[in-house]
Amino acid sequence: MAFLDDGDHLFAIDLTYVTGLENIDPLIAQHMTFIERGYASGLFLASGAKVPRTGGVIIARGRSRADIETLIKDDPFHSAGVAEYTVTEFLPGNLAAALK
Repeated sequence: MAFLDDGDHLFAIDLTYVTGLENIDPLIAQHMTFIERGYASGLFLASGAKVPRTGGVIIARGRSRADIETLIKDDPFHSAGVAEYTVTEFLPGNLAAALK
């Protein structure tokens, strides 16, 4: 599989916690199941916690912003209302040689 299939776009999904970690931590296992499904489907390319731990970032690929916004609704953080999401679509102008 190529890094990007024809018609794919890249998205930076920025999660920001809107509550304390005491409300986030009980949802981590469910959130990680969501993350693992994203990798298994080939949609997630990279993810991790922000430093300091105020949220996280996911780099995803998809056909449309609407598809990514629908995907986000499956995240337990979204369902519980403990994070806000900002989705930024971008077209890579440059790629590391390992990604070509």
